[in-house]
Amino acid sequence: MEPLASKIRPTSLKDFVGQEHLVGKDKPLRIALEKKHLFSLILWGPPGVGKTTLAKMYARALGARLYELSAVSAGKDDIRKIVEEPDTLMEQRPKVLFLDEIHRFNKAQQDFLLPFVETGKLTLIGATTENPSFEVISALLSRCRVFVLKSLSEKEMATIIKRTKIKIDKKALDWLIEMAHGDARIAITVLENTQELYKKVNVETLTDTLQHAFLRFDKKGDEHYDTISAFIKSIRAGQADAAIYYLARMIEGGEDPKFIARRMVIFASEDIGLAQPTALVVANGVFQAVDVIGLPEAAINLAHGVAYLAGAAKDRSAYDALRGAQEDVRKFGNLPIPMNIRNAPTKLMKELGYGKGYQKYDKESYLPEKLKGKTYLRKRKGKEE
Repeated sequence: MEPLASKIRPTSLKDFVGQEHLVGKDKPLRIALEKKHLFSLILWGPPGVGKTTLAKMYARALGARLYELSAVSAGKDDIRKIVEEPDTLMEQRPKVLFLDEIHRFNKAQQDFLLPFVETGKLTLIGATTENPSFEVISALLSRCRVFVLKSLSEKEMATIIKRTKIKIDKKALDWLIEMAHGDARIAITVLENTQELYKKVNVETLTDTLQHAFLRFDKKGDEHYDTISAFIKSIRAGQADAAIYYLARMIEGGEDPKFIARRMVIFASEDIGLAQPTALVVANGVFQAVDVIGLPEAAINLAHGVAYLAGAAKDRSAYDALRGAQEDVRKFGNLPIPMNIRNAPTKLMKELGYGKGYQKYDKESYLPEKLKGKTYLRKRKGKEE
């Protein structure tokens, strides 16, 4: 039986909800669809925000043959079959491959896909919840345009939920929107399951349905974000046992180990920072081991890294300094750089005073005049400024 989320999937942009920065008037994806521009692209964004829907619309607008694969289960043979499928007089249309979870394709699989994209035998639409800069090889990424999708707003979620035609009161609607965290697929699936199980939809029946079915229908939804949050907070608190438990839970639940390792690399600088600079070296070593070894053995490398990070001293001063400086950049814009530290590659610039008075190891602040005396990096105990 076709799921409700699939049944109510819009087929044209006039019915599409959300992503106005991409599909609104004169926006890039709308222009591409309306003018039938043929190019490979990657849709990067959280689950349930319209990646698959936009891919189908794009293929339909091009009059293309659409092939859908999931990188979780697909391999080189699946791609080879698509490429080798003969063209008939009736089927001389572009071949569009929609590859869901493209970040799950390893380097060898992406290398295999690359020449078909280069020669135009396949037009690729990759969908991913992970940063493609980390997960897609540079050669393939350079041949694709990347479009970033956003979580759906509460108003957009309400619009989509009401399209199901399932009767739901305001209190239950608000509860469902809050629970789904901008993921329309989760909201529709919970709503559909609740109606099938209980007929009546209210907060109580929605809660009961969620408790029984949530982990089964979407491992990448709320549970995904709750678990990684618990994992990071456990490391931050120095609770190695809790952190290793949540690590095991993610691994057993099918989480991408490189996603976990990347979060550990970020943590090493954000939370440990200057207190133990070698933490970044260890975290990068874990990421490299995960990338080279893969599961199941890489779980040991992850556990090793987690235990180290949890036991390390913590210092967020570098992170806080960056955020403070960014705030001033946004507030004041590009303030004039002091003349004595400007580059002076030409005679004219030297005559204008560029670089004049510059001295190595100068104690005078090099910050712009408006920010003189501002301190971003707080003094550490036992350390000189």
